[in-house]
Amino acid sequence: MTLIDAVRARQTRLVNLWHARRAARVHPATGLVSQPEPKSIGSFARGRQLVAGNCLFAGHLIETDGRMIWEIDAPDAAFEDEIHGFAWLDDLAAVGDAPARQLAQQWLLDWIARYGRGSGPGWTPDLAGRRLFRWTSHAMMLLRGMDAEASEQMFRSLAQQTVFVSRRWQAASDGLPRFEALMGLVYAGLSLTGLEAHIGPARKALAAECTRQIDATGGIATRNPEHLLEILSLLTWAAEALEDGAMPVEDSHRDAIQQIAATLRVLRHADGGLARFHGGGRGLDGRLDQALSLAGAPSTMTDTFAMGYARLSGGRSTVILDAAPPPKGAASVNGHASTLAFELTSGRRPVIVNCGAGTSFGADWQRAGRATPSHSTLGLAGVSSAQLGPQAEHRGHLRELLVGGPRRVPHQLNQGRTGPRFEGGHDGYLDRFGLTHVRQLELSADGRTLDGEDTLACLEAADQKRFDKVLDGRALEGVPFAVRFHLHAEVDVALDMGGNAVSLALKSGEIWVFRHDGTATMTLDPSVYLEKGRLQPRASQQIVLSAKAVTYATRVCWSLAKAQDTPNSIRDVWRDDPALPE
Repeated sequence: MTLIDAVRARQTRLVNLWHARRAARVHPATGLVSQPEPKSIGSFARGRQLVAGNCLFAGHLIETDGRMIWEIDAPDAAFEDEIHGFAWLDDLAAVGDAPARQLAQQWLLDWIARYGRGSGPGWTPDLAGRRLFRWTSHAMMLLRGMDAEASEQMFRSLAQQTVFVSRRWQAASDGLPRFEALMGLVYAGLSLTGLEAHIGPARKALAAECTRQIDATGGIATRNPEHLLEILSLLTWAAEALEDGAMPVEDSHRDAIQQIAATLRVLRHADGGLARFHGGGRGLDGRLDQALSLAGAPSTMTDTFAMGYARLSGGRSTVILDAAPPPKGAASVNGHASTLAFELTSGRRPVIVNCGAGTSFGADWQRAGRATPSHSTLGLAGVSSAQLGPQAEHRGHLRELLVGGPRRVPHQLNQGRTGPRFEGGHDGYLDRFGLTHVRQLELSADGRTLDGEDTLACLEAADQKRFDKVLDGRALEGVPFAVRFHLHAEVDVALDMGGNAVSLALKSGEIWVFRHDGTATMTLDPSVYLEKGRLQPRASQQIVLSAKAVTYATRVCWSLAKAQDTPNSIRDVWRDDPALPE
């Protein structure tokens, strides 16, 4: 981060606190006009954990030992953001009994006592928007049994936060943070007596942001599928709340819902989860189906390319591939060097995956998760197709931007010999090595076979000269590369056929077999699966094809196919373990 960026970040924090303290002088809301029905789905198991005194946030498990949650020393900024965003109210509401309700009330009132005058952490527009949304959504639970003084404190704080967000929402980062701020403002205006004047400006601002931030294909600049899902959820909930309040919903707001829903259908695997790219995870259980249902999206899907991702489907299998340049500038704070990486899911079971975002496991895992070797694609000479560059502020924290990387990612989707076929390439290694990575994938119509071909090629005379120079510098030994296939943590793996094949056994009972053409050396190496909600990365394995590029075109062919005795349809009855502490 440059000195100028540091000064600007400090100024933003000071301005936020100044507005928060000014907003503390407003008159409190006097009650509820209406209470929109709670929409966000909480976890009963996580709620029971909280009641028992075990707080799992941002990958950290901390025992409260009878303390208020605000008395815990936050291990990092992500933990602090989660507790100040109050999304844990969803989990306590999922439990819904008296101890859960009393805990929610205690933590909320203690937050007001500590930070309600506009001091301390949590005073950013997006976090305040999250609090407004949760407090109003769960108002009936929170107010039940409260005495008059406590309820007045809650309404005063709601009014203060509403005024704060109305003055500072434009300071929220583009993408999900901006929508979170405006969503909270819409809910507060609709729900609280005396704050109705905020509805109109918030409704129009939300529509304007839909026009500005959602492109014609229903995508966002960060290319983060999970963030796109969260934005769709917020927009559908806001539209329902406005309609229930007899308020108009702008056309651009409705159009954005339909556009995003169509895009998320492309990014949806056969198991109902999202493809994990550019900092996004699979999404909360049930959230994607709920959002698509509320959006009223058509049940059929015709598009196979959206937001820079290509989708191949056949039988019970889906392949989703990153087929566009990585996000740039401020949108790249969570971006990954994942161009031409893919994921494969069979029925309810992920098979080939990317390692995922390591944000909840600390800075080192976060950086590792963003690198090309953490994705199921080709990596050249141990470097990534895009690099981590200077730091920039994002949501009050320092994050590294992506720099360099592919500029051109030409591709085409067509019908191959056996089923849908993808062909594409990227120039992420062109400047350094003179080589272009070209990938071809073909999924059979029955979903039983995925054939792949990865090529490193010099496409122009100038590329050949650059490659020759690189070879000279390496004493003509060639440029090493590796094609990686990261396997889901629940896939059982074994070398087969004398080390010439790999057998993959899924919990469903399916058996897949990986083979290659012998032009590379195949090894089975350790890997990790970085999954939100767990305390540690999960151990997994990866298939690695290693070779050296010594000519102007080096090709590696491989295939992944179901074993012949694996039926087309399997009754998958194995129950997944919840993503709770191990």
